[in-house]
Amino acid sequence: MAKILVVDDAAFMRMMIKDILSKNGFEVVGEAADGAQAIDKYQELRPDLVTMDITMPDVDGIEALKRIRAFDPNARVIVCSAMGQQTMVIEAIQAGAKDFIVKPFQADRVIEAVQKALA
Repeated sequence: MAKILVVDDAAFMRMMIKDILSKNGFEVVGEAADGAQAIDKYQELRPDLVTMDITMPDVDGIEALKRIRAFDPNARVIVCSAMGQQTMVIEAIQAGAKDFIVKPFQADRVIEAVQKALA
């Protein structure tokens, strides 16, 4: 069972993703509310995959992604963005994100992205 770290500054967004993932047989091993927490949790938990919100206070998702990939070049990260953040999504993909999902989340798209990134 794949272990996933869910990162979003909004608690209800983390709940939504956790719900989608657990209903589809994935294990959410941790949560983080900002990029700094995400980096610490990644190093501590070594998840198989991270869902990473782009827009967060302090350390944003792109910076956290870069630091996680510096720590672990094989890290698998899917970024989550709101509509209209194409530039940031492109930057995230260039920084090594495997895929992106757009809010509001559609369960089938989340699962598709997760399965593809883990493949």
